[in-house]
Amino acid sequence: MSKPLSLARLLLISTALVAPMAMAQTDTTAAPAGDAGMSTTPSAADEAAAQEGNVDVSIPGSDIIVTGRRTSNISQAAPQVVNVLSAADIKRTGEGDIAGSLQRVTGLSVVSGGYVYVRGLGDRYSLALLNGSPLPSPEPLKRVVPLDIFPTSVIASTLVQKSFSANFPGEFGGGVINLTTKAIPTESYLEIGGGVAGNTESSGQMGYTYYGSKSDWTGFDDSSRDVPPLLKQAFGSGTPFANMDRSDLQAMSMQFLNSSTSVLQRTNSLPFNFSGSLNAGTALDIGDARLGIIATAGYSNKWRTRDNLQQASLTVSEGAGKDYHQVVTDNQVTVNGLLGFGLEWGDQKVRWTNLYIRDTLKRAALSVGQNDGLIQGADYMTQQTAWYERQLIDTQFTGEFKFSDELSLDLRGGYANSQREAPYEREFVYVRSNRDLDIDPVGDRFVNALNRQRGDASVTFSDLNEDLWSGGADLSYKISPKFTITGGYAYTDTKRTSSRYELHFDATNLPIAVQQLRPDYLLSDATIQLYDLTLLDFSGNYPVYDAAMRVHAGYGQVKAELFDGLSIDAGVRYESGRQSVTGVDVYSTGVTPFNQIKNDYWLPAVTLTYDAGGGLQFRASGSKTLARPQFRELIAQPFIDTDSNRFYRGNPFLQDSELWNADIRAEWYMGREERLTASAFYKKIKNPIETYTTISDTYAVTTSFANAPEATLYGAEFEAQKYIPLDNWDSAFFQTRRVALIANYTYTQSKLKVSEGDTTIPYTYTTGDLPAASDYFVDGAPLTGQSDHLVNLQLGLEDTDKLSQQTLLLTYASPRVTSRGPNLQPDIKEKPGLQLDFVARQGITLPGGINSELKFEARNITGRKYQEFQEQGGTKVYYNKYKLGTTIAASLTVAF
Repeated sequence: MSKPLSLARLLLISTALVAPMAMAQTDTTAAPAGDAGMSTTPSAADEAAAQEGNVDVSIPGSDIIVTGRRTSNISQAAPQVVNVLSAADIKRTGEGDIAGSLQRVTGLSVVSGGYVYVRGLGDRYSLALLNGSPLPSPEPLKRVVPLDIFPTSVIASTLVQKSFSANFPGEFGGGVINLTTKAIPTESYLEIGGGVAGNTESSGQMGYTYYGSKSDWTGFDDSSRDVPPLLKQAFGSGTPFANMDRSDLQAMSMQFLNSSTSVLQRTNSLPFNFSGSLNAGTALDIGDARLGIIATAGYSNKWRTRDNLQQASLTVSEGAGKDYHQVVTDNQVTVNGLLGFGLEWGDQKVRWTNLYIRDTLKRAALSVGQNDGLIQGADYMTQQTAWYERQLIDTQFTGEFKFSDELSLDLRGGYANSQREAPYEREFVYVRSNRDLDIDPVGDRFVNALNRQRGDASVTFSDLNEDLWSGGADLSYKISPKFTITGGYAYTDTKRTSSRYELHFDATNLPIAVQQLRPDYLLSDATIQLYDLTLLDFSGNYPVYDAAMRVHAGYGQVKAELFDGLSIDAGVRYESGRQSVTGVDVYSTGVTPFNQIKNDYWLPAVTLTYDAGGGLQFRASGSKTLARPQFRELIAQPFIDTDSNRFYRGNPFLQDSELWNADIRAEWYMGREERLTASAFYKKIKNPIETYTTISDTYAVTTSFANAPEATLYGAEFEAQKYIPLDNWDSAFFQTRRVALIANYTYTQSKLKVSEGDTTIPYTYTTGDLPAASDYFVDGAPLTGQSDHLVNLQLGLEDTDKLSQQTLLLTYASPRVTSRGPNLQPDIKEKPGLQLDFVARQGITLPGGINSELKFEARNITGRKYQEFQEQGGTKVYYNKYKLGTTIAASLTVAF
């Protein structure tokens, strides 16, 4: 339901009379009113709407404002713990995208790639919505979408809600972020932007790449990487590779794209990053209705090199048994676009929003090291090349209809398609035994015998397709000015098909001279024919999986002011969920593995708010929510997480997690943008899903997921936001400037509860008694992903009349567990540490009176490193250790 902007246009002329704050912050010479203009000054319409509390928020259910609350501050007036950034607020933050503007919201953390997490709980407990409908990620292996793809010019509001209410989906762990797109731009605008960036560890430095195809720079392959015809035919034949004729396998392997995906090339100077964007919007009258159109398009090309130390150990106190030095270079190309239409007549409003994101990663890596679990003293050189295409197409319709002052109806419907294609994931392993030449004539050379003992070569083809249909309806009736009831229904239907075929080349008694050939010569057509190479299938009996989830939900909700100062938001949500994973019997074995999670839940929620006057109020809330396993965690297929550089495998035996939540909170609003808050929270989690790591005697490391029996989480959160005007200083420079002070601190403790007799089911389980939970989890250990301390500080100097901002941002997160340690060894932890950033934005006028914005960024000024390790008895084993480098970026945006 929207909080409409119907008064905004009527207030354009009278803004100066009714909103002195807006007048103080508006420079009529800086930029024209409306959405255009590179200024932190909101347009008159946006400012007037914000002052009146008429902020466009499209969420399931009724208005977020409790009628009768005498304040235009939505965060203060809302019946839940919410932060709402209006179009005016977003403009004032001075950020060009939504991820940047959300950095100012307490309890939110923005990680690499624009992913925003609520209360630092990670993507499992963060939910993103667009106009109240599900917003899937373009990366099907992640739950959340990168919000830096949304320019602030197309967003009417951003709502962050941290306490559960029945109108939102039940998968509500840490909170929800809802973006509302503008339905009707207040004025036509056109913005064109471009930027460059460099990183001290990547840009201009040595790295690796490979040719691939001539169109790789666009993020689109030119069809060179299409699955070869004979291989595609084999995938669909239903015949195991072991039963195919050797000549057919050789003909198949000779169709592979060879040198373009096999030859690793060293680049002594990697390119700098660059990006471009185009944003536009307009509105026109059609009879009594007004039609709005918004559009955005963006392109970015980024390079990142990590000089990484990778280790593993069977016994941490004895040090690393596997020790590799890896250099990996990722070239990430992102293309995105948004096209939205809005139609408004009277109190009625409809939106049609279309989103496209394509995120492509081209990876090249080379590592050298030793592995005590294989040939003692030998050096192993591993070369990897890969191409990952991630794509999201999302279209959704939202209708908000107000039949009278008392009765309103919201309708939502959407369709989203996510795809992930990873053709030609190649890996070559060469071995140098380092033995005396009398024993091994090539002991001083790297060789590849293609026998998986002294060398290996593999190629993997994987494909994922997911369709999501969603719909919902919400009916609200205002019984009295202070009493509203709402009922609604929501539906989601998700289907995913995931395939992964891993093929290894095999040779017998390959001549020594051939073993020393470079990868493309080693697998050339001539080598395949002359030395009788063949293919072995390592995909398992079920290379294809189908997954499905269908959720029906209904809810009832009451919002009321019980008496002057005390309001209640209470409701209950019923969700019926069916989630299943099925192994496709492609080889006609007669066995079809099937696992299903079939649960119904009643999810109550209540929040009491007491307004003590003078801007002071208190809240107390309690609720029950849930966290369902993600498809990537359920499907028993391996996959590489390119961010963590880790090998994962899903677990089809996972179950839902149930959360009981309680919060108490005190808030003091000193002014419209100033506040002090303190809160305490508690969560009890049944069957929390935890990551755990296994390791073989050859130091093959696999990370998977399993349900721990129970966990508790509790903590406290403090926030302060204050603006200090500098107009009393003598210098003219400070007359229109103010200091922005924003700080928040979160203290969290969590504990797993593991008792005698508790069991769990790992992905390796087959038959017999269930394994003891104590074999995987330690009683009293913290939850994975949870830091004891989270600190965010912002110190800024900003001009209230024109665009001029300089901000220091400091973030700190204490060490946190990323995975349970193998064989009850110490947990694997990461050390996020301290990061210092600086951002400056300045409005300038180009020749011809064109308003422009110049932005400068310095990220990770202190040079924080990434460290993921196990530690015992003073000995550390690093799973990942590399320098992040300092990033310097500059961009220019012009507005017409």
